[in-house]
Amino acid sequence: MEYRRLGGSGLNVSVLTLGTMGFGTVGRGFEHVGTVDLDGAKEQVAMCLDAGVNLFDTADMYSRGGSEEVLGQAIGNKRDDVLLATKVRFPMSDGPNDAGLSRHHIVRSCEASLRRLGTDWIDLYQLHERDGVTPPEETLEALDLLVRQGKVRYVGVSNFAAWQVMKYLGVAEREHLPAFVSQQIHYSLLSRDAEYELIPMSIDEGLGNLIWSPLGGGMLTGKYRRGGQSEGTVRYDKLDEHTEPPIHDPEHLFDVVDVILDVAGRHGVSAAQVSIAYLLGKPNVTSLVIAGRTRDQLADNLAALDLALTPEDIGALDDATEPRLIYPFWHHLACAADRLSPGDLSLLGPRL
Repeated sequence: MEYRRLGGSGLNVSVLTLGTMGFGTVGRGFEHVGTVDLDGAKEQVAMCLDAGVNLFDTADMYSRGGSEEVLGQAIGNKRDDVLLATKVRFPMSDGPNDAGLSRHHIVRSCEASLRRLGTDWIDLYQLHERDGVTPPEETLEALDLLVRQGKVRYVGVSNFAAWQVMKYLGVAEREHLPAFVSQQIHYSLLSRDAEYELIPMSIDEGLGNLIWSPLGGGMLTGKYRRGGQSEGTVRYDKLDEHTEPPIHDPEHLFDVVDVILDVAGRHGVSAAQVSIAYLLGKPNVTSLVIAGRTRDQLADNLAALDLALTPEDIGALDDATEPRLIYPFWHHLACAADRLSPGDLSLLGPRL
């Protein structure tokens, strides 16, 4: 296992993180995604510990707290050997104040997460989603309280735009409040949007990047292919813009999967392993949040650590998925290429 420093902190995390959204079986709507019971969770945790994984990620809203409960029990007496990350933002009840990033909701949610996880502290407490109503000062003051109480050790953010992260970082510096050490963002061969601003911003500001859904919600595993429905494939008309991530162009998805499968065939590995190995080589990627409904799926993801892609492999994958330059980045490339920062170069460097 390789370990990378989490942003500007002194914390080292494994390049693969176990995501536990699938733990627990309670909830409704989006929260009802859990299919892994306690025995299955214990098996997955043991597999990850054997592989050297030291970061385990969850959120209070996964299975309405069920994921945190199952993860805490599965970790058991290994608590001192691992890092636990969870998140806050979404409602856990129908109460008028049980949502968002207010001081009220953050403090109550943290204490509830601690109880469910069966621990005295959370290693990385992340703002799960933007709250455009609560002032950043209030949110950061709540996080500061939790840090000073010893309930939280590091704070991070997830699913924010780059300008929103910068706003919070500016308030944190001005008010001497905790600054984010990481952001958890979506990034995959299917969706490289993060390369426009989130990745460059993280390089410039010293944030680590935890990547959720590196397999594009399962769409880069090879089970989605051209040609209708057969064993191991999914019908073309089942792919639409309501998936996560959204599929705006199914034909593009199939084109990308074809290239992934070609690379996988040359190495004798799965499409999932190629997708994971590719992201681990991208600038400022700290750790990929992986998961599996079954033991075999998780074992396959962990095996990606042994895959070394060639420059030709990376070039083919880059060419198939490179995002077009949107404004102002094409203008920067044309007119400002003589004075680019390391953050700028993460996007524009390959195009020079």
